[in-house]
Amino acid sequence: MRKIIHIDMDAFYASVEQRDDPALRGRPVVVAWRGARSVVCAASYEARKFGVRSAMPAVRAERLCPDAVFVPPDFVRYKAVSRQVREIFLRHTDLVEPLSLDEAYLDVTTPKTNLPSATAIAETIRAQIREETSLTASAGVAPNKFLAKIASDWNKPNGQFVIRPQQVEAFLTPLPVARIPGVGKVMQAKLAEWGIETVGDLRARQADELERRFGSFGRRLYERARGIDERPVEPNQPVQSISAEDTFERDVPLEELEPAIRSLAEKAWQAARRTERIGRTVVLKLKTAQFRILTRSHTPESPPASLQQFADIAVSLRDRVDLPADTRYRLVGVGLGGFREREIPFAQSGLFDPDDDSADQS
Repeated sequence: MRKIIHIDMDAFYASVEQRDDPALRGRPVVVAWRGARSVVCAASYEARKFGVRSAMPAVRAERLCPDAVFVPPDFVRYKAVSRQVREIFLRHTDLVEPLSLDEAYLDVTTPKTNLPSATAIAETIRAQIREETSLTASAGVAPNKFLAKIASDWNKPNGQFVIRPQQVEAFLTPLPVARIPGVGKVMQAKLAEWGIETVGDLRARQADELERRFGSFGRRLYERARGIDERPVEPNQPVQSISAEDTFERDVPLEELEPAIRSLAEKAWQAARRTERIGRTVVLKLKTAQFRILTRSHTPESPPASLQQFADIAVSLRDRVDLPADTRYRLVGVGLGGFREREIPFAQSGLFDPDDDSADQS
């Protein structure tokens, strides 16, 4: 039985800004550049009371909270604090899997300290973060990653929640299915049509019927409804994808995107060259003026061998965008994915991966 902790810093970027500028404390803070093209990176809890959320257009945040203080993001500072927090984690276990600058999984089944329990370790980590960074964090303690992630959100901010093995079924049963990672609004509606609204409803279904209806995701639903998650905490995960994106000052038509695509391809290519792995799949990401996100990908028979080839493929992916010609785009991104170790040969495959049209879930 594993002992997993999920640590999530509270309103991280905004909290760093409030810590470093006393004039911001107690005020609604929105970390974002002002302007029609900007999105919210983070919002303090004072701003969240007005409905401001991450990834929201900044203009909407300003309408919801006219008194908000807008602060431009400073990722150099945020990364420095994130490193401080990670050093605290490593005092307790070497099994640390960062998910972003402000959250991580820790496996403390065999901890480096003599603390008596995972609960005590989480409390100590939170106290050390508070003492050494003047910031707060919330924690979830559970037998696996799935449950620990849910638990860390239970008593936010500056709280802690423990799900013990014998409590798993009773805890999960009344939860709405939206609490399961991957169950967004579309999947939630599909499950509701089938009479499934809670995790308890989902648990009443058999694995084979869930798989017939939802494919491989059906198996995951079956397992999560029973609190099953065998994924280990994986420190030092290898690079899976690298990308660069940019938001335009004005919405532009598809045919005008080539210079931006080539510029972003160069940024992504240079970043990819700093890794020890080789990327194979080229991805083009677009966001329309109506905030619809599309991605198009192409996996050639061999990895792109040069920036020129990489950029050419990215530009060509515009041909697979089938929206009306008068559609305007506010954002473009270029990425390289499908990374493998250099010594692993690439198998031959078809030219194109399936399209992926998805809504922004961030």
